[in-house]
Amino acid sequence: MAKYTLLKKEGKARRGTFETVHGTIQTPVFMNVGTSAAIKGGISTRDLEEVGCQVELSNTYHLHIRPGDDLIYRLGGIHKFFNWQRPVLTDSGGFQVFSLAKLRKITEEGVSFNSHFDGKRIFMGPEESMRIQSHLGSTIAMAFDECVENPAPYDYVKKSQERTVRWLRRCRAELDRLNAEDGTVNPHQLLFGINQGGTYDDLRVQNMIETAKIPCDGYAIGGLAVGEDAETMYHIIETVEPYMPEDKPRYLMGVGTPQNIVEAVYRGVDFFDCVMPSRNARHGTLFTWQGKMILLNEKYAEDSRPISEGCGCPACRNYSRAYIRHLFKAKEALGMRLAVLHNLYFYNELMQKIRDALDEGRYEEFYKKYRNKLAERNPD
Repeated sequence: MAKYTLLKKEGKARRGTFETVHGTIQTPVFMNVGTSAAIKGGISTRDLEEVGCQVELSNTYHLHIRPGDDLIYRLGGIHKFFNWQRPVLTDSGGFQVFSLAKLRKITEEGVSFNSHFDGKRIFMGPEESMRIQSHLGSTIAMAFDECVENPAPYDYVKKSQERTVRWLRRCRAELDRLNAEDGTVNPHQLLFGINQGGTYDDLRVQNMIETAKIPCDGYAIGGLAVGEDAETMYHIIETVEPYMPEDKPRYLMGVGTPQNIVEAVYRGVDFFDCVMPSRNARHGTLFTWQGKMILLNEKYAEDSRPISEGCGCPACRNYSRAYIRHLFKAKEALGMRLAVLHNLYFYNELMQKIRDALDEGRYEEFYKKYRNKLAERNPD
């Protein structure tokens, strides 16, 4: 029960739909990140509906640690657990294993590491990741891969990306088995494979060719936004894109800024996720169509205007810059909540405007207007 339809293209930019058991996703799409089945900043799933979220992303590793995927399974899966009917994507846990674990041992079978939460020794490999994600019952499960930092030695990256392909074959076999079992929360769970290869063009291409041979419901570009500059990231997308199946969604993992998204859509990417909108909002940095706004600046202390004129988010409809700034200064949790609501609304509105521009054949114009503007400081 998955069907990607490419509705139209403008250059490399793609407009499509992705039908899933939990609803149809309009692409390009930004997935709002709720690491532990909640968006940081006091945002509920009802709020996510109000700000236009299509897909929520949760973290396999964190939910395995707490409250435990067995518990979520017994309660009927993640959709019932946090009262959300739309699609959910769960990452594989691979990135967290490699970024959070201080002591880890990588073998062909998987990775042994200490939990960052309580120090408990944990083993995770392709089969374990698939079983956890099957327990969660997410719409889309991500393959278990190794994410290496950039830059990393060529020989290591070569061996790593080859192992990631072997792990994807095991993920495919295990998820097929789990989907066929009685009692599976979501027997229609989808699998996305992940392209790796560091910053080496030949390894990226080799990995994508081999990854595309394994039947998946979508394909992601992983291992970016982990130390390399933006131009390198764009170059890798351009290098990999010709080898990505055109009839499947393309997902750029962990990216990014509004500017990054506009640039990556231009290069043929369909799916995005990033903690940036909520993380920046919790520290008073807001996104607007005129650029970034640092709300804690003194010049906003008596500013009675909304964060962004014409914005339809709950914060802008009801409160002023001065008031929300005051809440931050007074350390009132409402300030953080309103700021997060604004940024999430902005990101989802950004994706809607991108889709509208593609529908109307004017993405080139949109791209040229906003590619730099969205990265600048709001002068207002």
